Amino acid sequence: MSTEPENGRNFDLDAFERLTRTRRSVRKFSTEPLPEGLLDRILEISHWAPSGYNLQPTHVVVVTESKIKEELCKACLGQKQIREAPATVVFTGDRNVARNNLEAVISSEIAAGALNEAYANMLRRFVGLGFDSGPLGLGWCWKALVAPLMRLNRPVPEFPAVHRRYWLAKQVMLNAMVFMLAAHAAGLATVPMEGFDETRVRKTLAIPRSHIIPIVIPIGYSGSAYIKKSRLDVEPFIHRNRW
Repeated sequence: MSTEPENGRNFDLDAFERLTRTRRSVRKFSTEPLPEGLLDRILEISHWAPSGYNLQPTHVVVVTESKIKEELCKACLGQKQIREAPATVVFTGDRNVARNNLEAVISSEIAAGALNEAYANMLRRFVGLGFDSGPLGLGWCWKALVAPLMRLNRPVPEFPAVHRRYWLAKQVMLNAMVFMLAAHAAGLATVPMEGFDETRVRKTLAIPRSHIIPIVIPIGYSGSAYIKKSRLDVEPFIHRNRW
């Protein structure tokens, strides 16, 4: 069965709305193990999340061993979800993603018929301009200084070389949100955690210094009754045409 949409109209918005409205952050997990292969499937689904220039900077570390979970729990300020959940997924973003992934992405896109050589060459130039930090890693300085001057005459986007952590965090969180929705669709619970010591998490899991760690997400079956939640009325948050 094909998974390709027919003009994007063969999906069920009502089902997606129910999925989104009923997802909850769970802080008490059952000890029931995950079915074989289910977490891998969810990670494969989340890998299809969008990313800038399709560079796919998100990596994950899946923690299931008790000893490592205990160390990770300490790095996450002792939050018991890490101990209780059968798995915890630590999401990271690769600072060197342009150098590491660009050519592989271009080759993959050309093979899929999604990219031609002319656009590939333009992508190489544009990504190089945006991400290159130049000699000794100081090339971002001139970009930080020149961008405000260029904006006097034309629109100029932010350079990832200047705001690399900010750019990476956006990409990783797109992946993480798809992961949580996919988990909920599979009947699993998650909780996005920002309360952790990034340096200690990095050391515990031997994550390279070239990666940032925006979010940690335990996953498993909920050990709580249905959790009620509310949202403020949406209309004050919607600004139409102008603020």
